Amino acid sequence: QVQLVESGGGLVQAGGSLRLSCAASRRTFSGSKKAWFRQAPGKEREFVAAISVSGGTTYYADSVKGRFTISRDNAKNTVYLQMNSLEPEDTAVYYCAATYRVLPPAPTDADFDSWGQGTQVTVSS
Repeated sequence: QVQLVESGGGLVQAGGSLRLSCAASRRTFSGSKKAWFRQAPGKEREFVAAISVSGGTTYYADSVKGRFTISRDNAKNTVYLQMNSLEPEDTAVYYCAATYRVLPPAPTDADFDSWGQGTQVTVSS
């Protein structure tokens, strides 16, 4: 499994921006697909965005399209989530995930094998 460590969470006002980072501890990072999920209090974990091995294909949940951007730097073994125009509804713990499986058009957490510990994002109104 790939070990993942998220960073970059914090408290931000509505309309602000944050960039999350997810670093892998093994060089196999470059061969796996990556994704971001989030879980708000009292809710199930939900898909946010995913990116292919090369970075050429990305997937987004409808709720974040046009506001969030996923990217990766394979040389640095790191994947990013740039979050703009944040809303209070974006408040959640954000998790990085990795998989070697073929992703469906609408990935779920069952499609991923490795997970980070999560980083808290809080958006105040």
